[in-house]
Amino acid sequence: MTSFFSWIVPVKRPSPIDRYTVTVVTNAAELTQGDLLPVEIRFVLAKHPERFEAFRKLLGEGYGIGVRIVTKTPERVLTAVDRIARLSQANTVIPWLARLLRQEEIPVFTRDELEQAEKGGVNLYQEARIILAERFEFRKIVLVDLKNQCIGPEAQALMRQVNEDLYPLAIDAIVHRVVFDNAHTRTETAQTIIKAMLFVGPIAHTLEHWVSGLGKVFAASADDLLAETAELFALRGSGFTWRQLARRGRILVPVFILATYGAFQVEPLIHAGHIAWAGVVFGLSAVALSLTTALQSIGMYRQAYVRLVQEGKFTLGAGQTLWGAALRQDFTNPARSGLFIGALSAPLIAAAVFTLVPHLTGNGWLLALIGSVESIIASSTVFAAGKIERWWFYRKTMQVIRRLPASS
Repeated sequence: MTSFFSWIVPVKRPSPIDRYTVTVVTNAAELTQGDLLPVEIRFVLAKHPERFEAFRKLLGEGYGIGVRIVTKTPERVLTAVDRIARLSQANTVIPWLARLLRQEEIPVFTRDELEQAEKGGVNLYQEARIILAERFEFRKIVLVDLKNQCIGPEAQALMRQVNEDLYPLAIDAIVHRVVFDNAHTRTETAQTIIKAMLFVGPIAHTLEHWVSGLGKVFAASADDLLAETAELFALRGSGFTWRQLARRGRILVPVFILATYGAFQVEPLIHAGHIAWAGVVFGLSAVALSLTTALQSIGMYRQAYVRLVQEGKFTLGAGQTLWGAALRQDFTNPARSGLFIGALSAPLIAAAVFTLVPHLTGNGWLLALIGSVESIIASSTVFAAGKIERWWFYRKTMQVIRRLPASS
């Protein structure tokens, strides 16, 4: 979805061309320096120490051994995942995608789903095969021809074996990558701050000087209204119907009224000398709609899992619950996790700011920033997601390496 504020700051659109980062080992001496090796190469050498000599030979012949990682899921895979999720799997991704990647288990498609998809020119089985065909491309060990001497069939066969060893370990990372990219997240910290400063800030500042307390009401409400609008279109784009989304209004409207009432109480609390409580109430009013929306989204995914269980497409594992499955589906998206963290943090941050700089509680720009704190934290989480994913994969891989007998 195009951001309402994209006219303020042009957004660099992601390229449809596949993009990768590549880390290359070029010297055989590096193989003995475990701490400097990419963790993927450390893993395959720990699992099969006999490959150390094969790697050393390739490096001595002038080849490089690299780890290639996608920076964004290929568009053809995202399209396939999106089509299967919308047309057959009640808008969920995690349960069926992990099984497809791990066991090559095709999702369950009903006859009606197949027929409806065919009417739209979509073959669901073909979409599943596209995902399977691309599964080795997310995180791969590659041979780099540094001297333009061609790569022979024996070296190619070795690389295929190496990647088959690596693939089971990378599956969870692939699922995280696909779910994140499939969320169509377009949040930008810079745009959030500029929105607060150039749109909400001046209006809140003017209203606050016109009628004391009115600017606080606007600053607390504006970001939530904009965020809810974006959320509606994002959920609609993920496959939820307008009827499903309309049911959200039955709760959101009363919550918005309650949050607005709370925002009107901020100024009386300040005049009564309860500065910290005024900050808490302002923070709660500013995030009430976002927090309610996040909880509703989890509820919608729970309903989706209920439907999948009834249709025989999903089976709860030992100790697993429908609520747990819904939480995992929703919070795998870094933007959602960040929004939830931001919503819980906002009242504390607002209380701290109101207490530390009470003379600025009438500043519309500051109020706008405090009112947008959950969006800013969500955006920051999106930006940090790549590093978090890499750290998570490194930690998981090191745990596996330590358990391997060969690593000793």
